[in-house]
Amino acid sequence: MTSQHDGLPPIEITPKDLSAYRKGNRGVDYVHTFDSGRPGPHVIVNALTHGNEFCGMVAVTHLLEQNIRPRRGKLTLSFSNMEAYGRFDPAKPFESRFVDRDFNRIWDSALLDSAEDNTELRRARELRPIFAEGDALLDIHSTSYAVPPMLIHEPQPKYAAISKHLHSPLHHVLLPGVMHPGRPLIQYGDYGAAEKPPLGLVVECGQHFAAASGQLAIDITIRFLDFFGMVTPELAARHPAEIGNPRRYEVTRVLVAQTAEFRFVKPWVGFEELEEGELIAMDGDTEVRAPFPRCTVIMPTRRIQQGRDVVSLARPLP
Repeated sequence: MTSQHDGLPPIEITPKDLSAYRKGNRGVDYVHTFDSGRPGPHVIVNALTHGNEFCGMVAVTHLLEQNIRPRRGKLTLSFSNMEAYGRFDPAKPFESRFVDRDFNRIWDSALLDSAEDNTELRRARELRPIFAEGDALLDIHSTSYAVPPMLIHEPQPKYAAISKHLHSPLHHVLLPGVMHPGRPLIQYGDYGAAEKPPLGLVVECGQHFAAASGQLAIDITIRFLDFFGMVTPELAARHPAEIGNPRRYEVTRVLVAQTAEFRFVKPWVGFEELEEGELIAMDGDTEVRAPFPRCTVIMPTRRIQQGRDVVSLARPLP
């Protein structure tokens, strides 16, 4: 695994001791479900898909500490990759993303049913039946670089109302189908099916360790719950959306490093617009160039590994 432009950002959010939340009420560690006793959807808010993305931890602990409970339906709060979270080292803050395998690339039924065994697959198999219950899932993430926060979901009609309600972050990234080498959580089962109602969204809240990322995670989580009528209007009003028109992008290609010598030719951070034909990277001796005008770089990785996705390319939408 190699790295580029490795300057470490300030660490404004540090891991909390979450041991008080280990014993939930679902028979699975670090999972809590609260039932209002009134009809309504089952909404899941998930944190720590990646062990060093602390904003989701901030949002979920906020809900727990503030005793925020659903006014209707059920609310499940989960901390996913606690093994990776427990390995965080501030001297190497990008090394605790996962232990054995990216937790956000294993949500394929065939893989989950296979004989393969590792830390992340064992945890995914524990959580699988809980995530399968959900009518809506908010998976809270953050980014390696300090780029504008973004909302990510499939370009399907079922997402129109909720993306309009959430409004911000003001960058909306549409991810059509499974384009990564491995299925993300929000495309697992019915979440990724256009003809099925469950909704699965990712929010990328900003740089991993920035205090602002934690606050944004709280704000969007409250607005997410507000969409389903699960919090009071007074609480929702304290977490308003940003003012402005969202900018929309559709991912057209996810680049995977074909060689161990993959290198970006510039220190891309994210949301740079490139001219058609502009050089993005060298993959060994192969040039990787922008395939269309206004090609937008989305979430270039800091850690390059052969066979893993390294950056998404997107087209701005009207």
